[in-house]
Amino acid sequence: MVTIAVDAMGGDHAPKAEVDGSIRAARSFGVKIILVGKQDLLRKELAQHEGIGGLPIEIQHASEQVTMEDTAAKAMRSKRDSSIRVASRLVRDGVAQGFVSAGNTGAVMATAKTVQGMLPGVDRPALASAFPTLKGKPVIVVDVGANVDSSPRMLAQFAVMGDIYSRVAFRTHKPRVGLLSIGEEEHKGNELTRAATPLLKLLPINFIGNVEGSDIFAGETDVIVCDGFIGNVALKVSEGLVEMIYSMLRESLEATITRKIGYVLSRTAFQDFKKRVDYSEHGGAPLLGIKGVCIITHGRSNANAIKNAIRVAAELTSGNLNKRIEAEVRHSHGGSSAAKAD
Repeated sequence: MVTIAVDAMGGDHAPKAEVDGSIRAARSFGVKIILVGKQDLLRKELAQHEGIGGLPIEIQHASEQVTMEDTAAKAMRSKRDSSIRVASRLVRDGVAQGFVSAGNTGAVMATAKTVQGMLPGVDRPALASAFPTLKGKPVIVVDVGANVDSSPRMLAQFAVMGDIYSRVAFRTHKPRVGLLSIGEEEHKGNELTRAATPLLKLLPINFIGNVEGSDIFAGETDVIVCDGFIGNVALKVSEGLVEMIYSMLRESLEATITRKIGYVLSRTAFQDFKKRVDYSEHGGAPLLGIKGVCIITHGRSNANAIKNAIRVAAELTSGNLNKRIEAEVRHSHGGSSAAKAD
């Protein structure tokens, strides 16, 4: 049975959302859950649920909690018994195969990298986020915030890791990998993208060349590679745009629908749209390149998001994601025999 540790103190709705989501995951996916956090609070929250006596859910006490105001450095130095760090240690020690957190993103990334360590051949970890597309199947964007500055070599490694993630998580047979730039032509872009292109061409992946920002949602690409600064801006703009469109559609429906049948049909279409763009359906972003599995979810994650994050963590574990990344990075032009020290 795959075991997933859940940072139960990290999200905006902790520990309720984490506990509810963990119970749903244990019932639906047959995974073992270790809830990490203040045991008194977690026992109290679990007591609110009936019929969970036979579920494989345990509690691991952690006396400290990392807040959204804490810097990654502060969390690492002064909160050594935080729920994030304890969950990461469970993965490092082999007690769990992965961990999920809706907490402070910077602290989670720094902790996972330091405590669990990097896969051989990977220079830096990368966050991979699934974006909705017009074709229905999500596109994976790597990196969306783990690295503010990236090198061409790092982009090559991101491409390899994104390619494998697409194959494992979304069953893509031969992922189409694009490099995010300001034009399709190779001579367009900045120094980073122009230097990365030759490296990407040498990789054993289906590299289709440069793609533009508008291509992210078109569904013609399965993986898009970029540095973390650009990727994070794209992520935040997309989240804001989705919320705006969602609000505008809801207001229009409420203002214009007068017939009941029209309301029912429009309401159905509206709910379908909401599900297609709902971040909670994809379960968060995996931090690729570290030992073990780490899934970082949105700070305001609800129980459904936590449930799906646990599902993704279990799927990546069962799909031997890290073994495949290590093997392919080692044999690609983007990797090396050993990870470099920062």
